[in-house]
Amino acid sequence: MLKEEQPLFRRRYEEEVRPKLMEAYGYKNPMQVPRLEKVVLNMGVGGAVSDRKRLQFAFDEMKAIAGQLPVVTKARVSVATFKLRTGMSIGCKVTLRGVRMYEFLERLVHVALPRVRDFRGLNDKSFDGRGNYALGLKEQTVFPEVNYDKIDTIRGLDIVICTTSKTDAEAKTLLEGFNLVMNNG
Repeated sequence: MLKEEQPLFRRRYEEEVRPKLMEAYGYKNPMQVPRLEKVVLNMGVGGAVSDRKRLQFAFDEMKAIAGQLPVVTKARVSVATFKLRTGMSIGCKVTLRGVRMYEFLERLVHVALPRVRDFRGLNDKSFDGRGNYALGLKEQTVFPEVNYDKIDTIRGLDIVICTTSKTDAEAKTLLEGFNLVMNNG
């Protein structure tokens, strides 16, 4: 059986990022070193309450971006102002792990983020205090998998990068090893 070729970011983690983190934070065992756990993509579709087709378009775009079938998210509470009832479909999300996670991060860093207008780096205040990082994209069209001619509307996309690190400083060092450049707000 042939061994599959590892994604570039996976090799970079094992060869460059992990040794750098071991030296910087004094880890003795390579298994102690923080690593990427998962990447969660979420797309909320506010107009799905009145028009079911919008949710289907978002579902198809998310499937193309992630390379994996998304899960439809449902409303937990009723909000009369928005004509929203508990259990109504209002978005979709997908969780990426392993090879797909590394391949998505490669596309995010090398293809999608450079296509964002007026991009000045990622906000270093978007950590949650436990080593996870969240970022939002204003439009899904920065991904080449989304066919610009077939989209119905521009919609945002939330990306959460979950790590096994205990602190934000460790997570920041880990993400900077993957060329996710942080700026000061």
